[in-house]
Amino acid sequence: MIEIKEIGSKKEMLQFVKFPFALYKNNPYWVPPIIKDELETLDKSVNPAFEHADARFFLAYKNGKIAGRIAAIINHYETEQQGIKKMRFGWFDVVDDVKVTEALLNKVKQIGKDNSLSYTEGPVGFSNLDKVGVLTEGFDHIGTMITWYSQPYYKDHLEQLGFVKEKEYLENKFPFKNVNVDRYIRAANIVKKRFELKEKNFQSTKEIMLYADEMFDLFSKTYSKLASFVPISENQKAYFKKKYISFINPEYIHFVMDKDDKIVAFGIVMPSFSKALQKAKGKLFPFGIFYLLRAKKHAKDVTFYLIGVDPEYQSKGVTSIIMAEFGKVFQKKKIENCIRTPELEENKAIHSMWKDFNPITHKRRRTYRYNL
Repeated sequence: MIEIKEIGSKKEMLQFVKFPFALYKNNPYWVPPIIKDELETLDKSVNPAFEHADARFFLAYKNGKIAGRIAAIINHYETEQQGIKKMRFGWFDVVDDVKVTEALLNKVKQIGKDNSLSYTEGPVGFSNLDKVGVLTEGFDHIGTMITWYSQPYYKDHLEQLGFVKEKEYLENKFPFKNVNVDRYIRAANIVKKRFELKEKNFQSTKEIMLYADEMFDLFSKTYSKLASFVPISENQKAYFKKKYISFINPEYIHFVMDKDDKIVAFGIVMPSFSKALQKAKGKLFPFGIFYLLRAKKHAKDVTFYLIGVDPEYQSKGVTSIIMAEFGKVFQKKKIENCIRTPELEENKAIHSMWKDFNPITHKRRRTYRYNL
């Protein structure tokens, strides 16, 4: 017997967050979140994403035992301002029983129909700033802190239930030795001279915070053409500064400034926290924080998190300045591998930027759509 129950208490929300810990127990590729952070992400009193979104959370029970979870999300900026009548679903995890998946998705579909929406798509979060997609290839590669892991049967369930591919994402990696740093330094010098630009590097988080709001404004300008883009509010800026920037090595954030000291490009890289998070097992204390701090200082793999270039400076070689600065830091820290976050398969411009490094596509993931 399958029963779907909407979450109505803190205890049930904790069960929602902890379900994947049981589902993926002993899986060497799943990277657990920090439970406290995950609870805050899903808490409307904490996460400013709820300024423009509503979410309902459901647990599936099979014979009285939790067998799946799902979040049903409506992004009101998307549905009302952009006219995209999309019912979102995310935080989708389930045992290998298509009937459980069907029961969870039927809840999402009904909410979409009740709100006169046209289709549902997922797994996605509140906006393009969140995790996305189910894996379709690369199940035997360790995940990252900014992606969802999933079993092969997730996509099988969705396809059996009539869902079709909506967007395809690639995850690529390359060894740092493939990067010719001297070449980028030479190219950067030419670009800086031609357009009167300069690099801006940092020694402390406090220094970065002085420029953080301007960086988020440039992010909005850079990514505003994406279909899933939602503007970043002032509250979200404060939230992201507190949650992420203090966690990133200052030397892993680089800006490019124009002659008037305005940011025209930025790059953010994170040390790989995957193995540290596996050791932490969802908890910062008593030992999790030490695993994370050690990874922050000593990790030999890095994840390229965000690169943004002002539209006025795109296709002018500005990324060579960012890559030159990262290259210098990576040489010093003896970085071995560079991992990229999921990128849309159709985004030829971003793929072109990396082609000289001979990247390998080690994972693919996609979102699925169902017309209501």
